[in-house]
Amino acid sequence: MTPETINLWLSAGKPLTAAAFVSAWDEGRVGLDQSVASVIPEFDQLGKGSLTFRHLLTHTAGLRHVDTGWPDASWVEILTRICAAPLDDGAVPGRTAGYHTLSTWFLLGEALQRLTGRGFPELLQERILNPAGLAKTRAAIPLSEYPSLKDQLGWLYERERGELRLLDWHSAERCAGVAPGSNLRGPIHDLGRFYEMLLRAGRGPEYRVLSETGVAAMTARHRVGEFDLTMGHVIDFGLGVILDSNRYGAETVPYGYGRYCSPRTFGHGGAQSSQGFCDPEAGLVVAWVLNGRAGEGLHNRRTRTINEAIYHDLGLGQ
Repeated sequence: MTPETINLWLSAGKPLTAAAFVSAWDEGRVGLDQSVASVIPEFDQLGKGSLTFRHLLTHTAGLRHVDTGWPDASWVEILTRICAAPLDDGAVPGRTAGYHTLSTWFLLGEALQRLTGRGFPELLQERILNPAGLAKTRAAIPLSEYPSLKDQLGWLYERERGELRLLDWHSAERCAGVAPGSNLRGPIHDLGRFYEMLLRAGRGPEYRVLSETGVAAMTARHRVGEFDLTMGHVIDFGLGVILDSNRYGAETVPYGYGRYCSPRTFGHGGAQSSQGFCDPEAGLVVAWVLNGRAGEGLHNRRTRTINEAIYHDLGLGQ
């Protein structure tokens, strides 16, 4: 790998989709507490009519177990599956917290398409990637462009019975698939540039990407003190970002930012492989990627080790 390797960010890309939604909110096109069904009417099935966009962005929608069919199903098929799915057993929208890996992020992507009249890859490029200076990041790599980019793609391995197994997640078909919560790709320094934009209160290298109000809303604590059924830990959330949750156990919180981050730190990790975050009080942005998925326990230990070493090296560790 090199600094220019185009890596799969997995869920570390979720905040970019969230930022695209916040940009539409900035423009008055949509409200946080507006129902999803008001934009996607076919979603109003099986008790889901009261679900709001805030529920989607804070992982309190109660749709953790939907089988989306990704990556084999088409966008239309995935949306149909989500709309036809019931709420998780016992879930109370807005109250039951549980990280949603895929389902609700397709809803956010579809809502953005209907609100703007643009396809998700195009709108993300126009609203976030270009103005934030993320020149090589893509929501999808079309099959026609794959041959010219193939040699720049990072490979990802998974630990299995003590060995590293190469995954096929850099294949042409996988790269071409659009998944707003899991399939963005780019050099890891581009992810850092995204958080630099947020650190600058929404200002990109040349143009404003989000309003100061939008950044403040995105990074505020919208979900506080709730036990996350997916993560198995109490974790606080902003709008599509994980907030520092060391108060609930600095040595146990998954996908945290280490012992030395400030309480205002926000960011997101990609499953067992990457992380980006911003610590506004330290004026610090961090983005890193690992190409071996080591298992949740080991990954969370090495995440803390990496982040704490960075703070130490910068003289910020206490």
